[in-house]
Amino acid sequence: MVRILSDADVASLLDVESLLPVVRDAFVKQGRGEVERPDRPHFPVGAGLAGDDPLGTGLVMPAYVHGANHYATKLVAVHEGNVDRGLPTVNAQIALTDAETGEPAAFVAGTRITNARTGCIGGLAAAELAPAPVELALVGAGTQARWQARCIAEATELESVRVYSPSDSKRECAEELESELGVPTRAAESPRDAVSNANVVVTATTATSPVFPSDGLEPGALVVAVGAFTAEMRELDRATFERADEVYADVPDEAAEIGDLRATDLEADDLVPLSDVLDGRAGRDAESDIVVVESVGTAALDAAAGEHVLERAEATGVGREVAL
Repeated sequence: MVRILSDADVASLLDVESLLPVVRDAFVKQGRGEVERPDRPHFPVGAGLAGDDPLGTGLVMPAYVHGANHYATKLVAVHEGNVDRGLPTVNAQIALTDAETGEPAAFVAGTRITNARTGCIGGLAAAELAPAPVELALVGAGTQARWQARCIAEATELESVRVYSPSDSKRECAEELESELGVPTRAAESPRDAVSNANVVVTATTATSPVFPSDGLEPGALVVAVGAFTAEMRELDRATFERADEVYADVPDEAAEIGDLRATDLEADDLVPLSDVLDGRAGRDAESDIVVVESVGTAALDAAAGEHVLERAEATGVGREVAL
């Protein structure tokens, strides 16, 4: 029997407070070499449906965390045109397989899990590397920006939020976050307005060119970039990395290949694994240091978060079981 968990099921089972330590543990195990995480292929999809250009990107993300009861294979789609359709830009499904027998165990709506575990990356990075209290700037006003704010609010002392997007979505996002988080939140009129005086800056976009001016960063700022995952995607300019005293990445080898890093002289060996911070082997050297964290996403977090959700579902009887 295979347990099917809808997005509504996942929503009833998932909360940031319990997910943060799950994500931290998966990161630490990844840093210690205690995960299996094959290369993540990504490829253009949709060419030939409405012209010769692709309509989106498909990704396949398999992983196993040693000692877990299940391994995971996540299927992801990133379609920027979905904004105009009123659909999520990122959609995902997670297949969980019994690690002992190889039998299928669950098929889980993965979009909320993807958003939540990515938000936890920002939350954990801010808890370890940001000054307190946090003055947060969000560049991007979509679903992921909201999750970043939620997780940073849970993991730190969040004092205020500013949101910038070139669209009017920034106002809706600001209103929603102020109501949900109970901290002063406003829509910024420009990227510079957003990052000015912020000590944590999160970029959560699908941009192909830098999204804020590096000279707007304050000394001591933490920059968490979570949007870019291909060579064509880029959120940060070269000057941001030249100002940075430390650059961390969740997966250094993969982060070195995205547009942000390809525009610099930095290579994979120059990036410090974020797991070193979470395992106590690295951290901020001085309060005035500018610190950058690049996140491309690691399937180890999906495997850990997926198993966490499945265990809760089995304990509470959530979802439905079907025979394949």
